Amino acid sequence: MSTLAEFMILSGADNRPPMLEKHLYDSWKRKMELYMQNREHGRMILESVEHGPLIWPIIEENGVTRTKKYEELSVTEKIQADCDLKATNIILQ
Repeated sequence: MSTLAEFMILSGADNRPPMLEKHLYDSWKRKMELYMQNREHGRMILESVEHGPLIWPIIEENGVTRTKKYEELSVTEKIQADCDLKATNIILQ
């Protein structure tokens, strides 16, 4: 028999990620993976969790080395940076 939480996940309720219960870690991990994959750019969010966040590109300007600002990132880099933030927020929730 399904619990209410399992029913909500199966029926598509995605208002917040599942809670961690120590004795059900493997089940929780799988549910979190499914939850992340069902978000926009879900695969990138999950990869951010598994492999770490984007390493921001460095540029040299007038002999000074600095990281790029968000506005200077390419479209793909912006999506990855946003996915990193989403991954962090999901885990912190």
